[in-house]
Amino acid sequence: MERAIERQRVLLEHLHPIRSFSHHESSSLTPSICLAGDTAAYPRTSAFGDDVVIVAAYRTAICKSKRGGFKDTLSDDLLAPVLKAVIEKTNLNPNEVGDIVVGTVLAPGSIRAMECRMAAFYAGFPDTVPIRTVNRQCSSGLQAVADVAASIKAGFYDIGIGAGLELMTVDNIGRIQQANPKVDAFAQARDCLLPMGITSENVAQRFGVTRLEQDQAAVISHQRAAAATASGKFKDEIIPVFTKIVDPQTGNEKPVVISVDDGIRPNTNLTGLAKLKPAFKNDGTTTAGNASQVSDGAAAVLLMKRNIAVQKGLPIVGVFRSFVAVGVDPAVMGIGPAVAIPAAVKSAGLELNNIDLFEINEAFASQFVYCFKTLNLDLEKVNVNGGAMALGHPLGATGARCVATLLHEMKRRGKDCRFGVISMCIGSGMGAAAVFERGDAVDDLCNARVNNNNNFLSKDAK
Repeated sequence: MERAIERQRVLLEHLHPIRSFSHHESSSLTPSICLAGDTAAYPRTSAFGDDVVIVAAYRTAICKSKRGGFKDTLSDDLLAPVLKAVIEKTNLNPNEVGDIVVGTVLAPGSIRAMECRMAAFYAGFPDTVPIRTVNRQCSSGLQAVADVAASIKAGFYDIGIGAGLELMTVDNIGRIQQANPKVDAFAQARDCLLPMGITSENVAQRFGVTRLEQDQAAVISHQRAAAATASGKFKDEIIPVFTKIVDPQTGNEKPVVISVDDGIRPNTNLTGLAKLKPAFKNDGTTTAGNASQVSDGAAAVLLMKRNIAVQKGLPIVGVFRSFVAVGVDPAVMGIGPAVAIPAAVKSAGLELNNIDLFEINEAFASQFVYCFKTLNLDLEKVNVNGGAMALGHPLGATGARCVATLLHEMKRRGKDCRFGVISMCIGSGMGAAAVFERGDAVDDLCNARVNNNNNFLSKDAK
């Protein structure tokens, strides 16, 4: 009888891993925390049922603004296909969605909010499903995903969609028409008004990023994006959009299906890039060739609690592990990822060497080069399918687009790719980063061994 009671006690301790121990405090093996690696740990329930997981992540193609495939597409028509896709491809009842959050930057807030609501109706959502927008500039799409993950974790609802949308053909990057005179007395407030291209030049000058380094990064971005397109890697994440192209000369409309990114230049080379003139300063190093493209696009990510996904039999493509937004000097806003990435990785209980893939937005080559050099990242792990210099940067959509790109690549790589990071700089001096785990990478308690450095369980049993 005593043995049975003891077995029951041990079992209960495994089922309630965070509670303190009243027996055997000196034991070197405890079920309190599972490790991603010997140097990284995060609290989890025994069944991991409270994990926030991603079950679908899709995007449109990314097209050049004013000249590309979406130049005659309305914003609500651009968002609707990806909202519809995450529902149809999972067979989820849209009535079960607790909220939709859309990252978007340039359009007037109230107008874009109405357009997003209209897109939800086009996609088949009932009027009982709410929707809102969020704007943290270039991180807005990632912020939308993080907001939904946080709401699910807080218990506000069990299922939500984080999305992103930008139609830069219509909505242009503007400047404050009448600046407050007080900015002259506050240097950093004044620097919030700097054109983004000037902040790129500031990064290059302050941290010694050369024109050659920037052009080399652009060549690699285009080469990788072209290779990914040619091999069909993007087909699984891109939702075709049925739209139209209007001939500017005749006004005739032609129905088209847009399913391929149209900003990639496979033949980009150093010789051609060297001929381009600086775009922001006569003696600068930032050009049209080593900066992100102005683009149109949308993306959507479906999140829910793990136990809900399991009940529905849905494939778990990723687990949301952490999100961090940080502030940096507005004059060099591009350095944001170099600060945000370590903070997000630490928040997930990991270290940089635990991360297998990085998606770092290439707003400008200067800041991209600075960030991966400062963090001493292996470039073979960073933007392996190209980045914004080749694909484009539809501001509000980029963060959600990166989720789709990262998780599909992690799935392809399988067991050799467990953790991924998405990060970007943010106008006015910020950075954001999030950590994701491959969906089928869960700690297996039967594969545990004693970690002599602490009382954790380690995944790295040999």
